[in-house]
Amino acid sequence: MTEDMAERAPERPVPRRKTINSPYLHRLQRRHFLLFDILPIVGTAAAFVFLAVHPFGWTELALLLSMWLLTGLGVTVGYHRLFTHRTFKAAQPVAVVLAVLGSMAGQGGLVSWVALHRRHHEYSDREGDPHSPNLSGGGLRGTLRGLAHSHFLWMRRHEYPNIVHYAPDLIRDRALVRVARLYYHWVVLGLVVPAAVGGLVSMSWTGAVSGLLWGGLVRIFVLEHIVWAINSFLHMFGTRPYQSRENSRNGGIFAIVTLGESWHNNHHAFPESPSFGLDWYRLDPGFWLIKLLACCGLAWDLKVPSAARMDAKRITAA
Repeated sequence: MTEDMAERAPERPVPRRKTINSPYLHRLQRRHFLLFDILPIVGTAAAFVFLAVHPFGWTELALLLSMWLLTGLGVTVGYHRLFTHRTFKAAQPVAVVLAVLGSMAGQGGLVSWVALHRRHHEYSDREGDPHSPNLSGGGLRGTLRGLAHSHFLWMRRHEYPNIVHYAPDLIRDRALVRVARLYYHWVVLGLVVPAAVGGLVSMSWTGAVSGLLWGGLVRIFVLEHIVWAINSFLHMFGTRPYQSRENSRNGGIFAIVTLGESWHNNHHAFPESPSFGLDWYRLDPGFWLIKLLACCGLAWDLKVPSAARMDAKRITAA
């Protein structure tokens, strides 16, 4: 090639970076880790200490269960099945409500959560997976290190997935971007609501503090560890009925408490499916909500795999 031809030749586009590392992002990660991962642990301990001042009653139980259910459905139905994997379509008001409820869980802003989870599926249990338990070596030491990393410690500092690469569909949706920008406001709202209810029911400040602790911080603590256990334990232990390229497992005994997320091997084998249980007799509360929305005309285009496709991926005994 002559010099003139070289000058006229178009420059090759620089490949888009999949991850971003910067001191600023790492500071944000540490702050989020302290506020939403460490503080709920402290709040849970404080809730038990506070029992000496205000006993645990029906109000606290109702707040804990209702806020867990609402925010848990926001994560599994909204963050995970709708926004990350696009397993169904939903009316915009439904999508916005699910995004707000998922944000109240304190597990990260919508766009960041989706980008991280899409990267997890791209590199699951391989180098590049942000929270695999299977990359820390063999033996008991490696197993324990892997579980600690995938369950909790990875959130202190990690490569940040480039949202332009992993979530371009979300950053084009103005309504969802507005929800994502108010992430901290939604987390605070998820704390204020149970505090207000607890105070109004008991007509006391101690009732408000008890509502804040049990419906807010304890609820965040419980839901977080349920979700994190799927990342950690269900990539090591459980049943494996379907072929998939990673080490995902099912833990059906936890189906109700995880709102269907514990059918984890099913999900990795068929990530486009809104049903994680796949069969009617496998409990999947997240899919029950999606079916209810579909019956009301608020959700459609449910991409459930066919029986033939499921049989093709099923692992049969030799």
